[in-house]
Amino acid sequence: MVSPHESTSIFPLESTINEPVKLKRKITLFNGVALIIGTIIGSGIFVSPTGVYSTTKSVGFSIIIWCLSGAFSTLGALCYAELGTSITRSGGDYAYIYVAFGPLAAFLMLWISILIIRPTTQTIVALTFAEYATKPFFPDCDPPAYAIRLLAAVCLFVQLCAL
Repeated sequence: MVSPHESTSIFPLESTINEPVKLKRKITLFNGVALIIGTIIGSGIFVSPTGVYSTTKSVGFSIIIWCLSGAFSTLGALCYAELGTSITRSGGDYAYIYVAFGPLAAFLMLWISILIIRPTTQTIVALTFAEYATKPFFPDCDPPAYAIRLLAAVCLFVQLCAL
C-alpha cells in the first residue's frame, strides 16, 4: 500500500511541475556587505584618491573629503535599504521608479540603464583593471594606451562570453 505522501509515478518531480519556482528572499549580512562593497565602493576606490589629492594638495583635507563622501554614501545606502523594505517588488531601481513615477519613467530608466549606464560602468571597471594589470610590465613609464585598451576589450569580451 502506498501512503499519500509517496509518489506512484515513475517521474518523482511530476507533482511539483505545476508549482511556481521561487527564489528565497533572503540577504544575509555577508551578502549585504558584498553588495555594498561591489556597488558603492566598486573600482572607484582605486582611481579617485589621485584626483582628490591632486585637487586638495593636502593629505588631511583629502581624508576629510573621503570621510564626508563615505557619510554621504552611507546615507544613500540607507535610503536604498529603506526603499527595499518598503517596496518589496522585485526589480530594484525599476520597481522603485515604477511605484514612485509610473511605467513611462521606469521604462525610460531601464533603457537608459541598459544602453548607457551599465556599459559605461563596465568599461570604466575594465579600463581600471587593465591599467593596474599592465603597470607592472612598464615600471619606468606609463603603459601604452593601446595595451590598456586592448586588455580592457579582452576583459569585456571574456565577461560577455561568460554570460
